[in-house]
Amino acid sequence: MKVSISEARRRLPELVRQVRKDAGATVQITVRDEVVAELRAALPEPEPGAAARALLDLARKLRRPRRRGRPTDVSAHVKEYLYGRRP
Repeated sequence: MKVSISEARRRLPELVRQVRKDAGATVQITVRDEVVAELRAALPEPEPGAAARALLDLARKLRRPRRRGRPTDVSAHVKEYLYGRRP
């Protein structure tokens, strides 16, 4: 719904109740028929620790089996690792 800024000032409590009731609703505030702001419901807060759990799950999925032998010195061969071996 598009509403002029002067009408939005008058009806702000009503518009907030409308957006709060219907989370998918948005109210576009216009100045001289140009949309300058949008009023919509806030996104729900993620539960505490959700980001950490997601990162740990991702780390478990990405783990590779360890390679046997001596560790490779990556810093000595940076360009080779980045760009591959040249023919």
